[in-house]
Amino acid sequence: MRGLIWLGIVVLGIVVVLGMVTFTVDQTEQAVVVRMGEPVRVVKEPGLHFKLPFPIETVHTFDRRLLEYDSAPAQIYTKDKKNLIVDNYARWRIVDPLAFLKTVRTEVGAQSRLDDIVYSVLREELGKHTLSEVVAENREPIMKTVTKRCDQESEKLGIKVVDVRIKRADLPRENERYVFDRMRAERSRIAKQYRSEGEEMALKIRAQTDLEKRQILAEAYRKAEEIKGEGDAEASRIYAEAYRKDPEFYAFLRSLRAYDAVLDSTTVLLMPPDSPFFRYLRK
Repeated sequence: MRGLIWLGIVVLGIVVVLGMVTFTVDQTEQAVVVRMGEPVRVVKEPGLHFKLPFPIETVHTFDRRLLEYDSAPAQIYTKDKKNLIVDNYARWRIVDPLAFLKTVRTEVGAQSRLDDIVYSVLREELGKHTLSEVVAENREPIMKTVTKRCDQESEKLGIKVVDVRIKRADLPRENERYVFDRMRAERSRIAKQYRSEGEEMALKIRAQTDLEKRQILAEAYRKAEEIKGEGDAEASRIYAEAYRKDPEFYAFLRSLRAYDAVLDSTTVLLMPPDSPFFRYLRK
């Protein structure tokens, strides 16, 4: 029984000693070994590693994955003197844990320094562009420039800034109504211009249509008169031919038509009996 107790004490002592001289680095981590307050080496390979017992050497571990920093909304002025409330975020990672430990020590300290760097660069870059460029036209090139400059500024901290983006860019409440009113006025001006151009085009179309209508009617009237003239000429020719074939019958037929048009039961004519008008009646 005593042998088991002593064996347990020995095993426990070995575990304690190993815990003092070894440390483990996860695959998502990187470590800096500090000896008496001075960094001595960087460990980036995952696995089991050895060190001198505490307090001679201590180990500081840092995340090696992509980290995200979300800043509080801040006011920034654009080139055209517009005040924007910009809400941005950044993605970054620790690439030099030794420089990181010497400068900012912790992720909280790193985010505090990033806040200053990103806000300063973002304010300077957005101040070179107008509101429309920041919101719609050139946002992608602007953010690439901001990311590059922030990366350069944070390199001495052992940090690499991968990306900086704007989540929201809003106008202050006191400026929203002014901007909306100006947008409405601009849209109203464009709508009036479109209506004016439409009315002008409609007048041109109506005038052209009326001209074509008059031309079509005039051409139709001309053709109708030509056809009528040709019909009258043809009728005269037929009458003339018929008259030449039998003038007496033609005169008789004309007289009958005249009788039918003039005489009825109430007609009273005062004419001599030998008038040529009654020559066929006398016969």
